[in-house]
Amino acid sequence: MSRPVIKKAFAIDRGPYGMIWRAYLEAEDPDGDMERIAVRVDQVGFGSYPTSWIVLKPEYRWHFLGYLQWNTFSSSGSSLREWTRLTVKVSIFDRAGNESDEQTFPVTFLSGEEEGDGSLLPNPFHVEDLPCIGFIHVDLTDPSLGF
Repeated sequence: MSRPVIKKAFAIDRGPYGMIWRAYLEAEDPDGDMERIAVRVDQVGFGSYPTSWIVLKPEYRWHFLGYLQWNTFSSSGSSLREWTRLTVKVSIFDRAGNESDEQTFPVTFLSGEEEGDGSLLPNPFHVEDLPCIGFIHVDLTDPSLGF
């Protein structure tokens, strides 16, 4: 049995709070049994959030090239501070419970930074009509609110 492999990964490392953040991934599994993607978010000053799970559609179980999307605006953290730092960790599990290597993406919220339009994505992510593999469901918290 083999485990899933994340062949390539890319994400921007800064942007404004409330942006649509995307993690671009290319992954494969020789057994064709990739089942779900685990997304874990750590926030400096707050801690770790519960894992956000993305169940893969059957057509993505052998190989996929696409992105995960996260709307970083949160109803419980509507005023996150400048320089809020996050670490987003992504790994893939197959049906047997084998886990891929973890990809780690640092993200910092900075006003004045613009969201990228996707025109400068590296190979192989710069293709048209790249599919959204799933959505990240993490609701950020402002640690100064005392949660």
